[in-house]
Amino acid sequence: MGKVHERLNDRLREFMARQPVFFVATAPEHGGHVNVSPKGYADTFAVLDDTTVAYLDLDGSGVETIAHVRDNGRVTLMFAAFSDPPNILRLYGRGRVVTPGDADFAELLTLFGPHPGVRSIIVVECDRISDSCGFSVPFMTFDKDRTLLDEWAERKDVQQKRAYRARNNRESVDGLPALSAEETDPVTQRS
Repeated sequence: MGKVHERLNDRLREFMARQPVFFVATAPEHGGHVNVSPKGYADTFAVLDDTTVAYLDLDGSGVETIAHVRDNGRVTLMFAAFSDPPNILRLYGRGRVVTPGDADFAELLTLFGPHPGVRSIIVVECDRISDSCGFSVPFMTFDKDRTLLDEWAERKDVQQKRAYRARNNRESVDGLPALSAEETDPVTQRS
């Protein structure tokens, strides 16, 4: 039923590309809340090499992934087939947060579509790639992406985005540090 893979082969890459949503799970090192976040927008995920992936971290009301990855690096991404033949793919690994002040941010940003609310890029070095049956995952149809997050971010000017991030994205719900004051500045992204 399940299988461990040494690398992200073409079949796994094609499977991930077809999924309209994936999930990111993280947890703090010592106690605290486990976090699971759904991620949409197909152009916010990229395979960098056979064992490394990345995704855009967009504005949100919380900042758990950034805080947890900075705390201990542990992260799991999960893709589930809701319309294809049943399958669940999990990418376990160590993450790092890449912010606009980091040397590789601009180059990584070119791998994704334009979005007005980019906070960071999460890069994950996979140390375990495995899939399982997904036999009980229901069939669901994908209608379209919700555009509300991009629309919300487009309505905010630089000062409003900075203030929102300073108010909501400086620390996790458990008080772990997330975005520094310098990292609350919005990214200007090409269209």
